[in-house]
Amino acid sequence: MPNAAFGDRSGVGTASSDAGDKLLRSDNLDDVAGWQSQHAISRRRFLSDVAQIGDRLPAHKYVVNLCTDRYRFMVGFAAAMRREQITLLPANDMDRTLEALASDYHDVYALADTTNPPLPVFRYPEILGPQLETIDLPALPAEQPAVVLFTSGTTGTPKRVAKSWGVLVRSARSAGNRLGIAKFRGGTVIGTVPHQHSYGLESVILLAFEHGLAIGAERPFYPTDIQAALEAAPRPRILVTTPVHIRALVTEQGVRPEVDLILSATAPLSPELAAQAEKRFRAPLIEIYGSTETGQIATRRTVHETQWRCLDDVLLQQQDGRSVALGGAVPSPTLLEDMIEPTGHDTFLLAGRSAELVDIAGKHTTLSHLNQQLLSIDGVRDGIFVMPDTDARYVNRLASFVVAPGLRTETILAALRERIDPAFLPRPLLLVDVLPRDRLGKVPREALLQLMRQSRIF
Repeated sequence: MPNAAFGDRSGVGTASSDAGDKLLRSDNLDDVAGWQSQHAISRRRFLSDVAQIGDRLPAHKYVVNLCTDRYRFMVGFAAAMRREQITLLPANDMDRTLEALASDYHDVYALADTTNPPLPVFRYPEILGPQLETIDLPALPAEQPAVVLFTSGTTGTPKRVAKSWGVLVRSARSAGNRLGIAKFRGGTVIGTVPHQHSYGLESVILLAFEHGLAIGAERPFYPTDIQAALEAAPRPRILVTTPVHIRALVTEQGVRPEVDLILSATAPLSPELAAQAEKRFRAPLIEIYGSTETGQIATRRTVHETQWRCLDDVLLQQQDGRSVALGGAVPSPTLLEDMIEPTGHDTFLLAGRSAELVDIAGKHTTLSHLNQQLLSIDGVRDGIFVMPDTDARYVNRLASFVVAPGLRTETILAALRERIDPAFLPRPLLLVDVLPRDRLGKVPREALLQLMRQSRIF
């Protein structure tokens, strides 16, 4: 039951709420809104930039915000809201994706700073005018349509999910309250995740809007770049990242700069990896659970607990053996793709996605569990288990693709025999140089199928 999308073919959906508010929750306009090449940008300047960009945006209903610079994205997102334009955030910026988007949303243009998309483009100006003398702090109605997000397509065709400004605000406030963000006020958010994705939008952009934080304009990807961005950021520092980046950071040699809080999402972390990250960065690591459809709905401190605890006002209900989320920033009952085991009125265990269930010879497990066992082997840098489609040649056999320089297939299989039931051993196990992960560290289903076809085994 995903939310209805704001779009030409889907109609318009809104969520009534009392969460409509000023664009920025902080009234101190001298606070820092962002850091761009180690240059501080005040909230006053940010609002001036929003007004200037907003006045120049073309008169369309939809905008695809493709700005790679996070500060420019933030300005463009706010300027679109000010003009009552709806921001479309596709799962990727490939030409074919954008062309398909244009066929669904006819009154659309792209806001870009470096790319050349196959859409009408408004180029973010390299230089804006002097700071405006009169600063307008926009107040936005809670019911105003804000974004249409698109799922990553990891398990199939991407779905569109529309959200109002009020829903986004409630999500950011609820998460910030749970995370204790108030004590980090004035700090800097460094994100390794794309701001065009729901996780990056909520845990970087909106967390900063609603809790008096500054954002780092760069999106560092490699461990050395992440370290440099953290070292340049004033404390307190909040690192918003993914398990793939965490694994790379803890295995990279060298001393990591201290941070004050680490947030992780997109896939569950093992307690061992979470403990390594906390020791390396000398900071607590909190996992966020959610989805594009629901937004963030639960958290856990992984080194101390296996259970997830729902954010305030979020309820999970069981319907026909599946879990449905409702309340808080989830305005309508929304089916979860994951298998949930309730353990209390607001706590649960996560058993993996329903699409990841594996049943071989009467024995059951999940692909997530198998992947964690694979990644726990010394020398394995990356890896993934695959269950071919039901019409594939090996219907009842798992396979795996593994990045493990210096290791032999036999060595990895021997280690797996100590960790998993023999029924789930991959046949075959293929060594590859790299997995086709996207910007969130996920392997989209289509990319995985292409990898399988290239192997000429399936």
